[in-house]
Order: sequence, then structure tokens, then C-alpha cells
Amino acid sequence: MLAVGAWRSRDQRATDDPRPLPLTEMDWRLTDHRGRPITPADWQGRPVMVFFGFTFCPDICPTTLLNISDWMEALGADADRLTVALVTVDPERDTPEALADYLSNFDPRIIGLTGSAEDIARIAQDFRATYRQVPTGDGDYTMDHTAGVFLFRPDGGLANIIDFHEDPAFALPKIRRILG
Repeated sequence: MLAVGAWRSRDQRATDDPRPLPLTEMDWRLTDHRGRPITPADWQGRPVMVFFGFTFCPDICPTTLLNISDWMEALGADADRLTVALVTVDPERDTPEALADYLSNFDPRIIGLTGSAEDIARIAQDFRATYRQVPTGDGDYTMDHTAGVFLFRPDGGLANIIDFHEDPAFALPKIRRILG
């Protein structure tokens, strides 16, 4: 009976797994804040740090990007080996130009990624990230979204996640581990 249950649930486990896919198994194409196309293949062989957010975010996103900028400064020249990306969850407003303007406030090595609503849904699914538009009552909206920073090893496997509420002192050791 156990074997039948395992056999019947094998496909379901793959889609219900809360862990992000390895970068080598992801299939998306986005545009960076400089207008260049980016795919997971562009990140292969490098340690990668990814955060989902949006430019109209009032607190979590700018705080996280400031933390990332501080971590990169603390890493010194080692930070040059990292690929660091903000993936927008608000492609309606976050054009490459809007991302470029927003990211000018943070470490210049951080890239912004955007695309169509379908493109964003695909990368979010691969990362197992969630987001949703929330009306604010004044005719505008904000976005609820996964707030962790995803860390991937150079082989494309997930190494760790830095939670928004985690003590920042634990972030640098996690990042150093993906740098090797």
C-alpha cells in the first residue's frame, strides 16, 4: 500500500515542494534594468542572491536592499563574484527605467529584473515565491510578497534563504558560504 501511495503522489510532490527549483531547472526570461535579456543560464557558475520586491514598496524592499548593499560592502571584493538581483512583483509599474532609477539608491551591482505578468508568474513559480496585489482604498494598490533573500550556490542549487526577520548578523556567514 505504501508503494502505491508513493507512486501515485510522485508528480504531486514535485509541484508541492516548497523549495525553489535549482537554477539549472528554471525556465524564464526577463529584462534587466538596462534593457538586456536575462535567463537562468546567465547565472550559471556564479553564486546568486535573489530578492522579490517592487519599487513602490514602503518598507520591506528598501530595508532589504539597504541590507544587501551593506552586506556587499562588508564582503569587499568578494561581492564582485555575486550575481544579485531584485525581481519585481509589480511589472505593471516597474519598467526597466523605473527599476534603474530605484536601484540607483543602492549598491550598483544589484540588477533589477522585470517582464510581463506571465514572465513574473513563471519566475515566482520556479522560486516558489508568492505575491498578490492588494488595493489600498484610495484607488491605488500595494503588493504582498515573499520577503526572503534566496541564496544559490554556483552549481545552481539553493543554499539558503535569509528571512526578513532574521538577525542580520547571520546573513554574512550564509553569503560567504555560497562564495566558497
